Amino acid sequence: MPQAESFDRGLILFFRLTMAWTFLYAASHQVFDPTFTVVGFLSHTKTFHNLFAVFTTPVMAPITTFLVEYGHLAIGLSLLLGIAVRLSASIGVFLMLTYWMAHMDFPFIESKNNLIIDFHIVYAGVLVFLAVKQAGHVWGLDGWLAEQATVSRSPALRWMVA
Repeated sequence: MPQAESFDRGLILFFRLTMAWTFLYAASHQVFDPTFTVVGFLSHTKTFHNLFAVFTTPVMAPITTFLVEYGHLAIGLSLLLGIAVRLSASIGVFLMLTYWMAHMDFPFIESKNNLIIDFHIVYAGVLVFLAVKQAGHVWGLDGWLAEQATVSRSPALRWMVA
């Protein structure tokens, strides 16, 4: 069984680092591009247009843009370092499901090649896997943080690094 456990840990690390790369790469195109805004993308939604149009208003667009840019960066860094993975993976699932809805032209997602399911759903599944498998404990900082007195006394902090 130790060989299977080693393989599982390697797979968990692989998925954690590849998802970290996915979020960090997205952030690199957003955080460092002063012209980036969510308006261009969200104003072209189809199935849930009325829901997403709210986020393109002059008041909401800068807030939404900031949250998307730095949310991607924070999730990517969290996954890379293996710190608060349960929290970042949960937020990542929410983002992936939101992006899936935003790309929807029911029953197609983004193009006629994707019927109901696309990579956003797959990424959400991987993030759920990482949260459930305590991926931050596999060559990450969550294992060390879980042993700290401050974390062990706080239910909210324990949940994030569990």
